[in-house]
Amino acid sequence: MTVSGAGFHSLTTEVHDHRPTVEGSIPDWLSGTLIRNGPARFEVGDRRVNHWFDGLAMLRRYAFNDGSLRYSNRFLRTDAYAEAMDGRLTGQFGTDTRGWRRILETVTSLGIPDPTDNANVHVTRIDGEYVALTETPRRIAFDPETLETRGHFRFHDDLPEHITAAHLVDDPHRDELVGFATQFGRTPQYHLYRLPTGCRTREVIASIDANGPAYIHDCSVTADHVIIVESPLVLSVSQALNPFTEGAIDMLDWQPERDTRVLVVDRNTGDIVADPTLDPAFTFHHVNAYVDGETIVLDLVEFPDGGIVDTMSLSELDGDGFPAVPDAHLMRYRIDPDANTVSRTRLYDGAMEMPRVARSVVGQHHRYAYGQATDRAGANGLVKVDCETGTAREWWKQSVYIEEPVPVQHPDADTEDEGVVLATALNLKRERTELMVFDAATLAVQARAVLPHAEPFGFHGRFFKNV
Repeated sequence: MTVSGAGFHSLTTEVHDHRPTVEGSIPDWLSGTLIRNGPARFEVGDRRVNHWFDGLAMLRRYAFNDGSLRYSNRFLRTDAYAEAMDGRLTGQFGTDTRGWRRILETVTSLGIPDPTDNANVHVTRIDGEYVALTETPRRIAFDPETLETRGHFRFHDDLPEHITAAHLVDDPHRDELVGFATQFGRTPQYHLYRLPTGCRTREVIASIDANGPAYIHDCSVTADHVIIVESPLVLSVSQALNPFTEGAIDMLDWQPERDTRVLVVDRNTGDIVADPTLDPAFTFHHVNAYVDGETIVLDLVEFPDGGIVDTMSLSELDGDGFPAVPDAHLMRYRIDPDANTVSRTRLYDGAMEMPRVARSVVGQHHRYAYGQATDRAGANGLVKVDCETGTAREWWKQSVYIEEPVPVQHPDADTEDEGVVLATALNLKRERTELMVFDAATLAVQARAVLPHAEPFGFHGRFFKNV
């Protein structure tokens, strides 16, 4: 079995409360539920979608209790899902099967047709509701026990948004979520907002005039700031209105003559604290940020340019091996607000993506960053980088492809890395996905649960202690 054959195939089987075979021992203290999200169906009628981002959303649930594990997976029953069952896929990132119907819909709607509700990127909890997220402003509520779709989730506000964050920063120290939305128009803007726990009304922190606007996927917070990175991967609003485009991917334009701008905003006043620029670079995912004396530190994974988006089209991914995806590197930006400057250094020699830190250090000083080690031949590894010493621990095994790692601290942890790291992994030899439990300090494998099928590669998830 090839990577493309398993990692980018369509999975149509759904199971509920399956008890997988567990090799090793799951810690008794590990209690809660990991819910992951990602694309799982890539064919609509007799056509394969154009891009990995376009597969229909499937939720995957891994529920831990007293050393046991139960597994469920289920498609979100969205408008996009219903249309796909009728042979159509509309308004996706890189696929639109409407053809000439799209021209009519664009004209009659006097603008951009309704965005997709195929919420296949991430999950969060808002005001007690579990919500699947994507980068369009259409969010889907679901039952965390059964994964059944409950319908569209709507905020109790009228914040204007055309593209929105699928990554909401969960800040336990201020008991709020932080995100952003991009608004097109004569003067495009980024709206940074907070969402206090138990609330469905977003509070605008700041509205900032955008250059471009840029395609921005993630953000970070410190105790006092919100940070977004505006790369020169620009969203063309005129292309959004072009009825011949295949989706948002056709709106993207890499403009290296523009610099990358780092926007640091005061979380309380909304003032721009710093907006230094650096040479062109692109980032999907932030690691974390914190204040170090007079300096603001931001760790992220950085690509040399925006070409990574095109390399994740299925025409690239459907080869015999793993595609030649450009490497991303773990970088540290040190921002001096007084001088309005930024410097950057590389923290890890290898290539890395899907970074995470322990929830307890979000917005605070962190020592360790976990992620995929992506520069292995015939495998993806797990890496733990010590951001203080520049050293790293790595785990990898031939024909095993690790997905996003999720660190979970022991409830009585004294250190940042006391606990476990949960990660799904596609095992090509077994032709199955395994849920792996690593010791967060040593990366020793404590347990692996063999799922009843091979899951397509997903994107992101969260561990919820109380579901």
